[in-house]
Amino acid sequence: MTHALIVIDVQNDFCPGGALAVAGGDEIVPGINALMADFSAVILTQDWHPAGHSSFASSHDGKAPFETTEMPYGTQVLWPDHCVQGSEGAGFHAELETTRADAIIRKGYNPAIDSYSAFFENDHETPTGLHGMLQERGIDRLTMVGLATDFCVNFSAVDAAKLGYDVTVDQALCRAIDLEGSLAASLEGMAQAGVTLA
Repeated sequence: MTHALIVIDVQNDFCPGGALAVAGGDEIVPGINALMADFSAVILTQDWHPAGHSSFASSHDGKAPFETTEMPYGTQVLWPDHCVQGSEGAGFHAELETTRADAIIRKGYNPAIDSYSAFFENDHETPTGLHGMLQERGIDRLTMVGLATDFCVNFSAVDAAKLGYDVTVDQALCRAIDLEGSLAASLEGMAQAGVTLA
């Protein structure tokens, strides 16, 4: 009971046709479903933004998607409006086996701060509650899959390693946005943090 599968943000808006589509984002769903049976716990994360979230480019006059701005917690990439609470885009991909999940961790619902990591908001201080849940269940090994490799998977894996978990990222079951070399940088950062890249 010590090994959990963390399925990150396999949502409609991150799949082809979505507001922030990751190329091939839907291709990983069958493999993730097949993998679920190998784990004692399965936890899904879900981007869950209120309308007008501060990470949306539309909330900043004169800014376009994928530009950056400075927030109190640091530099923030500005995104197209995506994963708005209750919208179809925020829903999980229709073929993802959500019934197998022990829990769903929603993140990014604070309008003033974005949240890439499954463990902390982007201030690196405000917890999502996932760490406490895993500790209570005695889980110390994590395998991460999902979207996108270079943002939410990356931040989640690095935070998990810092918290002392044995972390593996299954690259075959992830897809990346790859903004200006962000994939290579994220892989290097995860490796330096002690994450196993499988």
